[in-house]
Amino acid sequence: MAEPSSRRILGLAVPALGVLAAEPLYLLFDIAVVGRLGALPLAGLAVGGLILAMLSTQLTFLSYGTTARASRRHGAGDERGAVAEGVQATYLAVGIGLAVVAAVYAVGGPVTSAIAGGGDIAAEALSWLRIAVFGAPLILVAMAGNGWMRGVQNTLRPLRFVLAGLGLSAILCPVLVHGLLGAPRWELAGSAVANVAGQTVTAACFVAALLRERVPMRPHASVMRAQVVLGRDLILRSLAFQACFLSAAAVAARFGAAAVAAHQVVLQLWNLVALTLDSLAIAAQTLVGAALGAGNAATARELAGRLTRWSTVFALALAGVFVLARSAVPGLFTDDPAVLDQIGTIWWIFAAMIPVAGVVFALDGVLLGAGDAAFLRNATLGCALVGFLPPIWLSLEYDWGLTGIWAGLTVFMVLRMLAVVWRTASGHWTVTGADIPAGRRNE
Repeated sequence: MAEPSSRRILGLAVPALGVLAAEPLYLLFDIAVVGRLGALPLAGLAVGGLILAMLSTQLTFLSYGTTARASRRHGAGDERGAVAEGVQATYLAVGIGLAVVAAVYAVGGPVTSAIAGGGDIAAEALSWLRIAVFGAPLILVAMAGNGWMRGVQNTLRPLRFVLAGLGLSAILCPVLVHGLLGAPRWELAGSAVANVAGQTVTAACFVAALLRERVPMRPHASVMRAQVVLGRDLILRSLAFQACFLSAAAVAARFGAAAVAAHQVVLQLWNLVALTLDSLAIAAQTLVGAALGAGNAATARELAGRLTRWSTVFALALAGVFVLARSAVPGLFTDDPAVLDQIGTIWWIFAAMIPVAGVVFALDGVLLGAGDAAFLRNATLGCALVGFLPPIWLSLEYDWGLTGIWAGLTVFMVLRMLAVVWRTASGHWTVTGADIPAGRRNE
C-alpha cells in the first residue's frame, strides 16, 4: 500500500469535518433558538440533551468499531466484506435504538430528576426527552452508516446525508419553537420534533445507500457478535466519559439554572472543537486500518506522526480563534446576564485545553484504527478516576463552581495525552492483517 498523499488525507478529513461539525453546529443553533425562551427551557434542553447524548455516544462502537473492522477488509481488498460490516452494524443499531426508546420511557423521569435535582428543570428536560428519544434508532443507524462508509474511504456521501437531515431540522426548529409562519408555538417540544424529523431523513439516506451496494442483507449473528466484542471496550471507554459528564452536569445543576445553562453552552462549544479535531482522527482511523490490513506497519507509523503534527497545529489555530472571539461568541447563545457571567468564569480554561485535545484526538484515531480498543478503555477509565471525577465532586463540596468542574476536565485531558503518546511510541499497536487480532480485542 502506497503512503497516502496529503491531498488524499485532506480528501477524507475535510468531508469528515463537515459530518462531525454539522451536528454540534446545529445543536448550538438549537441552543440559540431555545435560549430566547429563557434560562429554564435552556436548562431543560441542557439536561435532556445530555441524557440523549449519553445514550447515543455510549454506542459509538457502531461507528468507530465498524470503521476499524471495515477499513482492514478494505485494505486487504475485500470490498464486499467491508460493506457487509455495515449491514450487520445497521441491524444492531435498530435493535439497540428501540431498546433505548423503551428504557427512556421506563426510567426517564427518575433519571432527569436525579441529574437536575428535581423541580422545574427536570420537568422541562423530561418533556423534551420523551419526544427526542424517538430519534435514537435513527441516530444509531446513521452511526453505522458512517462507520462502513469511512471504512471504504468514502466520507463525502455521509456529509450529504447529514446535511440533508440537519437542513430540515434547522428550518423546522425556529418555526416550531417560536410559532413562525403560522405554525403552532410548541416552545421546547418544537425543538425535539425538529430533531427527529431531520434524523429520519439522514437515516433513510444511509439505509438506501446500503441497499444500493447489493450485498447480502441477511443478519449474521457471528459478525454482530464480533462487532459487539470489539464494541465492549469502546462502550466501557464511553462509560468513563459519560460518568464524568453526567457528574459535571449534576454538580452544575446544583449551582442553579444559570450555571447549568452556561455549562451547556461551553460544553457544546467544546464538543464542536473536539469533533472538528476528530476529522483528522477519522482520516487516521481509516488510513491506519487500511495500512495494517494491507500488512504495511511502516505506513501506519508514518501516518500517526504526520496526522498528530497536523492536528496539533490546527488545534493551536482554533484556540487562537476562541481567545479572540471571547467577547462575541457567548452572546450568540443567550442574553441572560447571569449565564454570560458564568460562561466568562470558564472561557480561558476551555481555550487552554484545545491544543492538548489536538494531540489526544489524533492519536485516539490512530489507536482506534489499529483496533487497540482495550488500551484506550483502560487509559480512559484510569484518567477519569484520577483526573476528572475527584475535582467535580470536590467542586460541590467546596463550592468551586464551574471553575472546579472545568479544571477537572483539563487534568483529564492532560493525563489522556500522556497515555496515548506513550502507547503510540511503544509500537505495540502495529498488528497487521485483514482481521483485528482476537488478542488485541481482549487484552
